[in-house]
Amino acid sequence: MPLDKAAIKEPTLTLIDNRTGQSWDFPILSGTLGPDVVDIQRFYAETGMFTFDPGYTSTASCESTITFIDGDEGVLLHRGYPIEQLAAKSDYLEVCYLLLEGELPTKAEKKEFLKGITYHTMLHEKLIHFYQGFRRDSHPMAVMCGVIGALSAFYHDSLDIHDPEHRQLAIYRLIAKMPTIAAYAYKYSLG
Repeated sequence: MPLDKAAIKEPTLTLIDNRTGQSWDFPILSGTLGPDVVDIQRFYAETGMFTFDPGYTSTASCESTITFIDGDEGVLLHRGYPIEQLAAKSDYLEVCYLLLEGELPTKAEKKEFLKGITYHTMLHEKLIHFYQGFRRDSHPMAVMCGVIGALSAFYHDSLDIHDPEHRQLAIYRLIAKMPTIAAYAYKYSLG
């Protein structure tokens, strides 16, 4: 007997308000890794209530094919690769390529990627002066965040997020400049 597709129901979780007896069904989604999740996007619209999850310890914030995190188990995967493996066997640019393209680069792909990144490593002279606006005892991470935020004021030719070429240029610049920005932030904190 053929399977009746109309009879197959998507999995749901039923929530019952024991004060009123009213019930709501929310879809259950299955990820590639980790536990199933309940899709509560419509929760407020349907119930008039919010959910309460301090620290978002039981909340998945997005769908991702890039990263999987299970903090309780100490698991961090990028595109399916354990972070320990990437740290031991891959360099910064290989991991950047992996995150962008979904696979680790071949030698030829890495060479071409390196060429594109290297072109953008220098920092604008006035961006270097930007560091002087921070206190010397500022945390280097806070300084880095400020400088990264200022990049769009110095490199404003790639701000259209709907243009794939603009996105690639902005990505390449950030990847290329990040080590230098971090080094300047650390050096500045030392005095």
